[in-house]
Amino acid sequence: MTSPVRSRPGRIVAGVAAVVVAGSALAACAASAGDLARSSCTHVNASIALYDKAQHTTDPVAAKALTAKAYIELLAAIPIAAQAAYHDIQWESLSATLSEANRVPESELVPSLRSQCQNADASVFNQQPPPTTAPGGNSG
Repeated sequence: MTSPVRSRPGRIVAGVAAVVVAGSALAACAASAGDLARSSCTHVNASIALYDKAQHTTDPVAAKALTAKAYIELLAAIPIAAQAAYHDIQWESLSATLSEANRVPESELVPSLRSQCQNADASVFNQQPPPTTAPGGNSG
């Protein structure tokens, strides 16, 4: 039995494709949990903006379309937040809140999502910012 001989251009294309796939996989693995959380929050923030616009739209057809787009943005955020939580437990609350998107109205999720994404967007060097006040209400 003989195997088919591939042409030189075919081998080059296959080699380049393999390098691109390997590089993409490596880049995905190298993404930090904070980067993933911020990426997820990009979708969350877009969803909240669409949802707010839908709430202030008088045309019911347009409002329904905007609400549907907002929901799709939330769905896009879920796997990214789950990946962030997998790499760093501090993003578990973001992932858990997003996982409720198919069971809880977005209006109920917005306050938590805003807070969680504010933390993600404000974090420096992949660290969650310190709380504004110490637990118990005192600072010392």
